[in-house]
Amino acid sequence: MSDYYDELETRNTEEREVSLIQSIRAQLVHARDHTPYFRQTLSSHDCEGFSSFEELKKIPILRKSALIEMHTKNPPIGGVSPLVIEKIRYIHASPGPIYESCSARADFWRLARALYAAGFRKGDLVHNCFSYHLTPAGAMLDSGCHALGCAVIPAGVGQTELQLQTIHDLKPDGYVGTPSFLKIILEKSEEGGFDVSCIKKGLVSGEALPPSLREQLKEYGVDVFQAYATADLGVIAYESVPDTGLILDEGVYVEIVRPGSGDPVPVGEVGEVVVTSFNPDYPLIRFATGDMSAFLEGQSPCGRTNRRIKGWMGRADQTAKVRGMFIHPEQVNRVVDRHPEIQKARLVVQWINQQDQMTLQCETLDYAENLKEAIAESIREFCRVRGSVMLVEPGSIPNDGIVIEDSRNYE
Repeated sequence: MSDYYDELETRNTEEREVSLIQSIRAQLVHARDHTPYFRQTLSSHDCEGFSSFEELKKIPILRKSALIEMHTKNPPIGGVSPLVIEKIRYIHASPGPIYESCSARADFWRLARALYAAGFRKGDLVHNCFSYHLTPAGAMLDSGCHALGCAVIPAGVGQTELQLQTIHDLKPDGYVGTPSFLKIILEKSEEGGFDVSCIKKGLVSGEALPPSLREQLKEYGVDVFQAYATADLGVIAYESVPDTGLILDEGVYVEIVRPGSGDPVPVGEVGEVVVTSFNPDYPLIRFATGDMSAFLEGQSPCGRTNRRIKGWMGRADQTAKVRGMFIHPEQVNRVVDRHPEIQKARLVVQWINQQDQMTLQCETLDYAENLKEAIAESIREFCRVRGSVMLVEPGSIPNDGIVIEDSRNYE
């Protein structure tokens, strides 16, 4: 059996660059001719004559904030997709809100390649612990597993004891989900007497995988690999050898640019990840992820020849990813608007006990316990992630304009 998903992974640099230029050119023409947003954005560009990566700098960057506005004005697909409702299989909702349309295209988010690099193969039974409720994460991994010929246990999140019983009974070969929830499953299995030793491999995403957590999972006999993916773009990069960077997927073109300028930065310099996707059903061109990373020199030791990035290195804006969910400043403001007792607020995200924890600090003169409970419920509703509430005196929060403070330290 091959070590590689297909021959695309071992192309030489010249072959890949020629193919990428052709793919970008085709996507530019397709997007201009079939989507309202790109018809306007690309109207002054020579799409048919596109011939070098340098020319991409002339095309404006598309940001998540613009997607939010477009989806509000032009539901359900915001003018960035040529799909009509009859060709849409699912419409998912992500915080913002942003609505992602999915067609019947096989492996729509291209997760099969990342799963293969993580050791998953045809005939495997996969325990999928990504969310299936509105957000696409569960479906993203399902589609990749099915493309590989794997069966899926759609476990979702929560119900830990039922999950443990299911793993004990069905003996899945591998796990997909967040690394922190895998840690919970492994620890709880010992407490409850469940045998989950069948899980030997995992593809994790949605949150950081610091070396200490990877080592803890390995002590339980589970080798985990990372995938860097978003609901809009699908997989962007994936891991094949631990701690050697993430290999770019073959279905996207990635730039790393200086935040605020859109200009590519030199190899090794940290910048914002900007992606052009080749999916004709959702043609995102120069889409700014808001994530920071840097290109690595050389090729992966596994033999795959595409470029590598260091992985997630923070956010270029105040948006934070918490337990696999993006949290935007707009959502925090919705919580504040619902509760007039709050004079000012700041969402603080921390890494505590190998898990993401978030606390909404609220300046208020009302310290009633029922107010804390009401605010916590609003956080759950608007952010779709649970968070704690801290009521503080007016003037306690610094006057620096920060709405979301990501103070996670993974050391």
